Amino acid sequence: MCRSIKTLRPPYTEDVTEDDVRAAALQYVRKISGFRAPAAHNAEAFDRAVETITKASEELLAALRVRGGR
Repeated sequence: MCRSIKTLRPPYTEDVTEDDVRAAALQYVRKISGFRAPAAHNAEAFDRAVETITKASEELLAALRVRGGR
């Protein structure tokens, strides 16, 4: 659980899939919540957070413009 979340934008990663973004979101939620897998009474909030962060991350990656020459 202490692994770093990898960078998902060029030039670090060229082919980013929806699964890559979701995996990063899941790792983030696990880290900040302190739960690898939530208890049943927290599962809905946990899953909703993963989906929200996945969507926000996809929007961020789509909006980023990487400057050339670096």
